[in-house]
Amino acid sequence: MERTKVNLLGIELDNPVIPASGTFGYGREFAELYDINILGSFSFKGTTLHPRLGNPLPRIAEAPAGMLNAVGLQNPGVDRVISEELPNLAKIFHKPVMANVSGFSIEEYAETCKRLDTCEQVGWLEVNISCPNVHHGGMSFGTDPAQAAAVTKAVKAVTTKPVIMKLSPNVTDIAAIAKACADAGADGVSLINTLMGMRINLNTRRPVIANVTGGLSGPAVFPVALRMVYQVAKAVDIPVIGMGGVSSAEDVIEMMMAGATAVEIGAANLADPFACKRIIEDLPAVMDKYHINQLTDIIGGAL
Repeated sequence: MERTKVNLLGIELDNPVIPASGTFGYGREFAELYDINILGSFSFKGTTLHPRLGNPLPRIAEAPAGMLNAVGLQNPGVDRVISEELPNLAKIFHKPVMANVSGFSIEEYAETCKRLDTCEQVGWLEVNISCPNVHHGGMSFGTDPAQAAAVTKAVKAVTTKPVIMKLSPNVTDIAAIAKACADAGADGVSLINTLMGMRINLNTRRPVIANVTGGLSGPAVFPVALRMVYQVAKAVDIPVIGMGGVSSAEDVIEMMMAGATAVEIGAANLADPFACKRIIEDLPAVMDKYHINQLTDIIGGAL
């Protein structure tokens, strides 16, 4: 539908709806439920240079209006993603896909991105410097402007595809991190990743999650995410992808008014596997309700 199309760093999307990394796998399970080609794109499971088993169980805990997770970047490693997952993905998804990349050193980020850069179906590289659920990596790069800039420069030096830096909300000034990434050459930024939280089992008097802390996602974080998207969109001149607690077409429009060019859907997919399909189908009617002709007309409308 023409009215819902947006352009994300030179690639036209049929709509701005993108399932977030870690909530959509490599698409296969969802493709059994509906035609995932209705999506704008999706960000596949966070990928590291080497295979990872992830954190010990339990990894999930419920929270009011959301959930905590500490999966710990479980994935088969970049080489198996390239040799097995992407060929299988090409059979069910016929659009450019977003590759989500994590690392434990600047060199690992660069090498993983370099390998994925050769993959035709990868449209964008989403570089995750914000995962709160792994030690000595992820978020440690995303909480310091100099480190965030260093990862950005290293990845940009070895890639040709658009680079989107995924930012952590667990900072004092997320706009400063975004600006550091933009100044270092990032093509876009995506935000927010999860907020750090925990739960305690009243019977055992111990943390519910084996990792002790986990990332809070779901509707509870939406107002925080919206505020940060607004702040970052004011601070940088590169495209912003908004995410965090989005669960309806109205939320998508609100994120876009705050400055997002596209919107990722995370925890909602885990609560309702048809969430993205429903949001896409609802968008035209919600646009009509608020007298929106084209979605591109409202990007940053609240700024």
